[in-house]
Amino acid sequence: MACGSGSCGTGGGCSGGCSTGACNKLNTFDWLSEMDLPPHIKPYDIVEVRFKGTRKEFFRNSNNVEFYINEHVVVESESGGYDIGKVSLKGELVKLQMKKYNRTEDQGDFKKIIRKANEADVAKLKENQELEVPTMYKARSIAMELGLSMKLSDVEYQGDRRKAIFYYTAEDRVDFRELIKRLADSFKVRIEMRQIGYRQEAGRLGGIGSCGRELCCSTWLTDFKMVHTNSARYQNLSLNQLKLSGQCGKLKCCLNFELDSYLEALKEFPENSNLVLEFAEEKSYKVVKTDILKRLMWFAPRAEMGGEWISLPVAKVNEYAELNKSGVRPPLVLHKPVSNKPEKIELDFQNDMGRDSLTRLDDKGNRKGGNKNRPKPNPNQNKQANNRPNNPNQNNNGPKPNAPQNTQNREGQKPNPNQGPRPNNNPNRNPRPQQNQQVNNPDSNQVNQNVQAPNSSQNPNPNPNQNPNRRPPFKKNRNNNNRPNPNSNQNPNPQTPKE
Repeated sequence: MACGSGSCGTGGGCSGGCSTGACNKLNTFDWLSEMDLPPHIKPYDIVEVRFKGTRKEFFRNSNNVEFYINEHVVVESESGGYDIGKVSLKGELVKLQMKKYNRTEDQGDFKKIIRKANEADVAKLKENQELEVPTMYKARSIAMELGLSMKLSDVEYQGDRRKAIFYYTAEDRVDFRELIKRLADSFKVRIEMRQIGYRQEAGRLGGIGSCGRELCCSTWLTDFKMVHTNSARYQNLSLNQLKLSGQCGKLKCCLNFELDSYLEALKEFPENSNLVLEFAEEKSYKVVKTDILKRLMWFAPRAEMGGEWISLPVAKVNEYAELNKSGVRPPLVLHKPVSNKPEKIELDFQNDMGRDSLTRLDDKGNRKGGNKNRPKPNPNQNKQANNRPNNPNQNNNGPKPNAPQNTQNREGQKPNPNQGPRPNNNPNRNPRPQQNQQVNNPDSNQVNQNVQAPNSSQNPNPNPNQNPNRRPPFKKNRNNNNRPNPNSNQNPNPQTPKE
């Protein structure tokens, strides 16, 4: 597992641990690594070496080989070959580790460190690690064929690949002599079987706990203590086996971590778990819940089903209990807990969401494309517009002669009788003839002749003296026969009227 801090150690190697504590399993921080020993003191020659999983052993550095923490070394093995491991601790702190495991320096059963591991040794170690998975699958299949009630959890090859150690768990004693013969014939190595507990199995395999961190048994916990269900009862935890069990199937080891703090706090609480308090006015309350860390107890009324609970501090509960023992029923005084929440601060601005009207943007009469039927604003608001004369000939305040004027009668407005006809600003467009309109024809001797609008029934022949660009009247069934030809004097209607 990589170091959480990115790099660890001094002088090219790890100093035995990092601030995250996740450089390796069962990590020990060497806080004396940067301190130099006096010249007349020799460095301690016993070194702690870690192998696969949580297996650690002590070796003697008789050849005075210089190496760093977390560096591979080749050491002697019990079977006569050699093994490859990593240096986990060296120096003066090894004495404390040996004292922890009840080992002394005078014992002569320490194996020796042969040399530093070279590239060939490291490559062979990686090959052994790649063979562990197929070896485990085949060994489990052989155990199932033999019908053994055991679980093979892990396998570890020795550095020289002469020996393989199988770790297993079982409820009862297992006769695995036939299994060893079958495994030796299959892998051609020496077989060793080691039985471990369920907690040791979880420590070797590792994993992530319900808290989101690595398992304690695989990172720092070395001694496994018995965990009872009373640990959960003292901490007011629900006795749910799924929540209280760890990866190993046993009760979590962390239930014992805070047990001492809860036991010390429980000394202030009354010993009777079914405490009943009597108050004045025939009121009786029974304890239903306790909060050990906050030193509070909740009581429910006995006479009412589903009544309101009250909370009392432990000191007040002990006082009421002593008064009840002497036959006194004190009045019930509720103490409201002091709230540490900050006061609500009112903001300076106000939220106007939903206060405005939906028609606040409707500007009556001043928006383009608005409804023409909307009433106009009050005419008294603009006095200058009302004081203007309606006669265009006075003081040249009327409209310009070429400016078009709107003659539509709007709602609430009367037409101006003094206003003349709408001028024609387009010279190419001829106005339609109107009834009773006087036209002066220079080619005719008559003046001020009344000319009526052309009608197909009365006058089928158009006047040839009129403008040829004149637009004829609109007919629904308009075709080529009905269209007048201004260049011909013939009657466009082929039928002659009857006399």
